[in-house]
Amino acid sequence: MHILKEDIMRTTLDLPEELVQEAMKATNINTKTKVIITALEQLIRKSKIAEIKNYKGQVDLDIDLNELRGRKCQF
Repeated sequence: MHILKEDIMRTTLDLPEELVQEAMKATNINTKTKVIITALEQLIRKSKIAEIKNYKGQVDLDIDLNELRGRKCQF
């Protein structure tokens, strides 16, 4: 995701300093802004994945996996 300068929203947040520092250390991200942006992006990503998982077994795809993988039938 690309964030443009005009899309930036300045805000004040009350966050536990220890939590932010732990996130920065765990991710090797050296700015609070970047670690919070990364956390928000990951939260959105996980939410979308959870939504997609709701369709498991409900979508009927007629796909030949061997053909997709470039395998040829020897028989």
